[in-house]
Amino acid sequence: MTLEEEKYYEQYFSLFASEGWKQFVSEIKEILDSHRIEDIKDEENLHSIKGERNAFHRVVWFEESIKTAYDVIKDRESEGDA
Repeated sequence: MTLEEEKYYEQYFSLFASEGWKQFVSEIKEILDSHRIEDIKDEENLHSIKGERNAFHRVVWFEESIKTAYDVIKDRESEGDA
């Protein structure tokens, strides 16, 4: 992994460790949990909510996807050293 790539991941890990990130993700999860099918007014509203939920799920899973990508790179590097 290059120094630039290492810095890229370290900046994300620093962000994920912050209380602000944890608060942000917690609030996104609350919004996701608050969606109720009974509140959907029409098809247009359904499509809007689907798009919103898709974006919110991406945020919720972003940390895990970054960590997984980092682990894959590190594993490949260690396999190359073996």
